[in-house]
Amino acid sequence: MKRIGLSTLFLIMLSSIAIALSEWVIMRGSRNYLFDSIEQVPDSQTILVLGTSPYVLSGKPNLFYAYRMQAASTLYQAGKARRVIVSGNNWKRNYNEPAYMQRSLEALGVPPGIIHPDYAGFRTLDSVVRANKVFGQHTFIIVSQRFHNERAVYIACKKGLNAYGYNAEDVPAGYSIKTFIRERLARVKVFIDLATGKEPRFLGEPIDIN
Repeated sequence: MKRIGLSTLFLIMLSSIAIALSEWVIMRGSRNYLFDSIEQVPDSQTILVLGTSPYVLSGKPNLFYAYRMQAASTLYQAGKARRVIVSGNNWKRNYNEPAYMQRSLEALGVPPGIIHPDYAGFRTLDSVVRANKVFGQHTFIIVSQRFHNERAVYIACKKGLNAYGYNAEDVPAGYSIKTFIRERLARVKVFIDLATGKEPRFLGEPIDIN
């Protein structure tokens, strides 16, 4: 029993170190590419909006989603980019994040002809890599909350891409403990994916949005 207890303690310590180290490296590696002020965001050709569900489990509007849509619309209205990729999960027939995002952006005044859905953005890595390998973009502005942008921009930089993050308004503290915990684990997973050369689940034929 004592040996089991020591092994458990060792695993907890190792996990804590991995989480803390991944947190520090990702924050440090992305900090010069993230912007809260729209005036500071470099002009680009393309906005990449990272998907999430428009509603939480209770059926109420998801603030993560609403704030991302508003941020993407603001970027476009400010003339920071000419086209938008909405990348998200489309894993079952009645759940389609890119379609939800497209409708929301159109309602906010973004022209439908410049919005390009990416239906295979199952993970952040998938969305970032597909923006380059499928949609042909090497420089783009990623839109999400700051914690998410840190990870997405770090991945993009490690893939040799020129990515900036425009931080959507954050949600109130304690809004989603589940998201906070999942992000800590996702940051550790970044380094596993990079070390193993992880690729998106689907690539397919290039899509010309230029």
